[in-house]
Amino acid sequence: MTINIYSIVKPSRDAYDTIINDLIKSSMKFATVRNHAIFNKNIAKAQTIDKLKAQQSYARAFDPYMNGYNIALDVLGKPVDSFAFAKYFENNATINFFIGGAYGFEKEFLKSCDTVISLSNLTYAHKIATLTLSEQIFRALCINNNHPYHK
Repeated sequence: MTINIYSIVKPSRDAYDTIINDLIKSSMKFATVRNHAIFNKNIAKAQTIDKLKAQQSYARAFDPYMNGYNIALDVLGKPVDSFAFAKYFENNATINFFIGGAYGFEKEFLKSCDTVISLSNLTYAHKIATLTLSEQIFRALCINNNHPYHK
């Protein structure tokens, strides 16, 4: 199984990255997990124009990675608990998670995904969302592999 996390964020190295990388390393016992920071000149420019242009630039940046089972994270998505979240990992060889930019997703992108879920009713900074998602991925893999971490 391959799990990809794609987010519209400038690459950096900070304390969040250390924790995210530790969670990804722990997950590698069960699956290949990769975290991808995506940011380019088109996104930077579009974000200075307006919300719709920014959202369209995010969709274009994510488009090449829309293979496998695609899950967008959106505050208006379906809320799931850890056990429901773990079910996404049962029958999918490749799972792609998409975390939008500062302006979120356009509706057409959300429609193109297989599922749209919410980590919370709260809005998180990209690093917090990625950290939370990384922990839940590890938890889901533990649930599915009868590892005691989730208890």
